[in-house]
Amino acid sequence: MTTTARTAARTAATTKTEASAPASVPVPVPVLWLALLATPVAAAANAPVLILPDMAASLGVSTSTAAWLVAAFAWAMAVSVPLLAGLLHRRGLTPVLRLSGALLLGGTLLVAVSPWLTATLLGRAAQAAGGAGLVAAAMSLAGSARRMGVISAGFGMLGASGPLLGAQLSHTVSWRLALSVSLVSLLAVPAVSRYATARAVAATATAPQIGRFDARGAALLTVLATALVLLPHAPAVAAGSVAVAAALLALHVRRRPDGFVPAALVRSRLFLGSALLALALSTSYFTLLFAVPRLLSDRAGWDVTGAGTGQLVALLTGSALSWLLAAASARMGRTAVRTVLVAVGTLAAVLAVFASWGPLLLAATLGGVFGATGANAVLSMQAASSVPDPQRPTAIGLFTLCYQLGGAFGPAIATALVLG
Repeated sequence: MTTTARTAARTAATTKTEASAPASVPVPVPVLWLALLATPVAAAANAPVLILPDMAASLGVSTSTAAWLVAAFAWAMAVSVPLLAGLLHRRGLTPVLRLSGALLLGGTLLVAVSPWLTATLLGRAAQAAGGAGLVAAAMSLAGSARRMGVISAGFGMLGASGPLLGAQLSHTVSWRLALSVSLVSLLAVPAVSRYATARAVAATATAPQIGRFDARGAALLTVLATALVLLPHAPAVAAGSVAVAAALLALHVRRRPDGFVPAALVRSRLFLGSALLALALSTSYFTLLFAVPRLLSDRAGWDVTGAGTGQLVALLTGSALSWLLAAASARMGRTAVRTVLVAVGTLAAVLAVFASWGPLLLAATLGGVFGATGANAVLSMQAASSVPDPQRPTAIGLFTLCYQLGGAFGPAIATALVLG
């Protein structure tokens, strides 16, 4: 056989092999890049907890007024996740990463230089919106409960470390630097974009969808989410707004079942059950997060340092254990996982109500964060599985909205029952 003939034979064999190979084998984005993309926002959200007086003094306002910086961040996170998940569904991954990165960077610059509370509030809201978009992208690309468990555990760990990290940065440099830690997320944007550009991620999670944007549905959902976030702070006004917005949104969903809030999702028992259970466990966790330090002081006589250190260890441990649940969830089955989450969440609440021994109160914190982060990891995948692949970003965005609402309800419940 001549050299030319041998070369032709090798070329034909190669062509035949490539033709027989699968047309597209999606290679997932490495989960550590997804964790870096999503989790720093958790530290940024909790960074102001111990430095509110410093922030208030710098801005020339009272501490209670400065607390609106925390509320603005929580509100923007809650309403932006479903909105940017909708953008991900319609336009694909790259526009979401670009917009989210721009919001995060612009908001951080505004926080860094603004001497006024109003502008700083706008900056914090922009930071949260940018972080929400990165969270939506990371969760949509996770693809499995095991990988989602890494992201969720990272949320818990960085959220637990946020107050201490914020205090250290504030005391050594500035409170403005403490509010800028979510910028670390931008390090992951080029890597995630590169994987997407190389078509190494599942097309159903990132490909743009064609169709007219449902602006009315998006607006009604935003109003409903805003009213729910304000419910603990202004119950009379917010309750009426919630009822009106929910009724209008329900009518709109009936008129446009394929709109921003898909009717198939609202009618799915799997989605509703997953989202409501996540809301309950998230609310319980955030209630315990704020209440247990006071309970440790009142019931067990612990000082502030001991209570803070003990709670940090409990939160880190519970977050790490939640990843084990996420990793084992596929073998356990849906019913067994939900039973574990409900049992641990219930036990945590019971311990918080009746325990007076310090380690048992810390066990309540551990159980609370385990239930919430485990629910975020496992139930988000179950919620996403209730709809066709093109609607996965929408399902995850609405699920995450429910989870984020726990961050609004929990502190208010803790204040009413323990801190008030």
